[in-house]
Amino acid sequence: MSPNQTTAVQPAPSQEMLHRDAANAIRALAMDAVQKANSGHPGMPMGMADVATVLFDKFLKFDAADPDWPDRDRFVLSAGHGSMLLYALLYLTGTPGMTRDQLEGFRQLGSMTAGHPEYSHAPGVETTTGPLGQGLANAVGMALAERLLAARFGDELVDHYTYVIAGDGCLMEGISHEAISLAGHLRLSKLIVLFDDNAISIDGPTALAVSDDQAARFAASGWEVVRVDGHDPEAIETAISAARVSDRPSLICCRTVIGYGAPTKEGTAATHGAPLGADEVAGARERLGWPHPPFEVPEDILDAWRAIGARGAAERQAWSARLAGHPKLEAFNQALAGEVPENALQALAAHKAKLATERPKLATRQSSKAALEAIAPSLPWLIGGSADLTGSNGTKTSEMTVVAPDDFSGTYIHYGVREHAMAAAMNGLALHGGLIPYGGTFLVFTDYARPAIRLSALMGLRVIYVMTHDSIGLGEDGPTHQPIEHLAALRAIPNLCVFRPADAIETAECWELALAQDGRPSVLALTRQGVPTLREEAGENRCARGGYVLAEADGDRRVSLLATGSEVEIAMAARDRLAAEGIGAAVVSLPCWELFEEQDAAYRDAVLGSAPRIAVEAAAPFGWTRYVDSEADVIGLHGFGASAPGPALYEHFGLTAERIAAAAKARLA
Repeated sequence: MSPNQTTAVQPAPSQEMLHRDAANAIRALAMDAVQKANSGHPGMPMGMADVATVLFDKFLKFDAADPDWPDRDRFVLSAGHGSMLLYALLYLTGTPGMTRDQLEGFRQLGSMTAGHPEYSHAPGVETTTGPLGQGLANAVGMALAERLLAARFGDELVDHYTYVIAGDGCLMEGISHEAISLAGHLRLSKLIVLFDDNAISIDGPTALAVSDDQAARFAASGWEVVRVDGHDPEAIETAISAARVSDRPSLICCRTVIGYGAPTKEGTAATHGAPLGADEVAGARERLGWPHPPFEVPEDILDAWRAIGARGAAERQAWSARLAGHPKLEAFNQALAGEVPENALQALAAHKAKLATERPKLATRQSSKAALEAIAPSLPWLIGGSADLTGSNGTKTSEMTVVAPDDFSGTYIHYGVREHAMAAAMNGLALHGGLIPYGGTFLVFTDYARPAIRLSALMGLRVIYVMTHDSIGLGEDGPTHQPIEHLAALRAIPNLCVFRPADAIETAECWELALAQDGRPSVLALTRQGVPTLREEAGENRCARGGYVLAEADGDRRVSLLATGSEVEIAMAARDRLAAEGIGAAVVSLPCWELFEEQDAAYRDAVLGSAPRIAVEAAAPFGWTRYVDSEADVIGLHGFGASAPGPALYEHFGLTAERIAAAAKARLA
């Protein structure tokens, strides 16, 4: 080259070009993965790629190398069917373990990239989504957790946003109404929802089924609302910037085209839940200007994404330095670890000893409140609440103060009549970390909360459901409020502990056990009516093994009487009747079937005994045949209850000592 010649300088790529290439990387990975799996939902990731790119590039505080950094912004994909959007982002930003091989294994056994995002299955997945609306409600809990912890530890340790991508389906689900109402009431200003407003559902245009003005609905609940073109990066950036300084939660309605870039299918339901097809994928590549082979991202584009993923490292390191010198370091780490301090357990032990001495007759809902009174002062990260039944559930202790829009230092949340959102928000509180949530309603209303309870179990979250009025014993409110099938339905959920304590001591023990279940949720099924203290000792936590012999037979055991909750008292009375006739009967209390099933066979056999067995529970008999020979050996309920005083109902439905004793004698005949 002569000295007079100059090398042509290539112009630097424009911001528009950089954004387009970054977003198209998401689109290509999504359509390639769905195509290879022959299964999945390419439309949403292709439509929301521009929004996600702006969010991650311009705003999201995270360090891909440390996806569990406590002060990261949370990103929740409530529209979980579009999981390839999330997996593509995790891969592109360099999240450990999320490799190209994982993307190519989308929806395959053993892969991190499950059909819908699963918490703890892949790093960077904040919550399990797929059942629409759940992620949105989880995010309300996460945003609430951020404010609660900031009030305790200061903004220097806790200062982050919660972002959600939600679709039309999320907003059609009833849980969305409960969740946005709660968030608006509490003015959770660091919650920002990006609504994928593509007007398409599985069946076709959303106009087939819904004509709501979603913006007006959110505004009516106290949200900041703005509408933008979801394919205009500058408009998206402006909207998110404004949302971050609002004093209210924000909804950004992003008008998008589902399946953006697909030459014949974009904007139609054909892109929602099926592969595009080889010809359409090829056409999309040409239209998007993406000539690269499947799953291949050019080095310069991948480098740009990896730089986005590493951008937060310095901020994370600065945060770690602040934490190391913070006066509340120990308490912060304890809260994040979810530890139950030793002094809380000691207070509970002292409470049990007092109960053994005083032997009160209390409803177990009252016993639950008494246990909380003992525990809560030494467990500041315990966050209580109720779905508008605080007095009935006994969920608020004398020292608890109420969380309010202008004061998040409290420890008690009034969820209102929003059972589903309460359960899902508690999942969000638990997922966020630093808090142990519990919330109450009537046991019958677990029907309203069940989808979120199931997800608590699926994710392995320590969420405690305080469910009172657990049987026909609640009395006059009648069959609409009397649970029948609910215990069986809850026991059918894997990885869920269902506790039904028999007295005040068992209730305290079940609280101790629920707090110890850091890998699964618990339901405490509690009575409205009073029950006597049956236990005579309070040392060992006998409920820890799920079941035990409360009273052995006088002489040889000829029959075993199995019971839970308020029916243990009746079984004890039946034991006395049988003893008077020379028949030795043992009473077995089974407060938690799940824990009992985890004991070794020798222990279970010793407790249940080899003699004939009769079970009694004021509920449907379904499930008891694991412990008795047939449902004929179960004294239970085979239909709905009725409106009357509780004692009259027990007599009417035959839940009596006389009937139990007669059944035992018939079994021995």
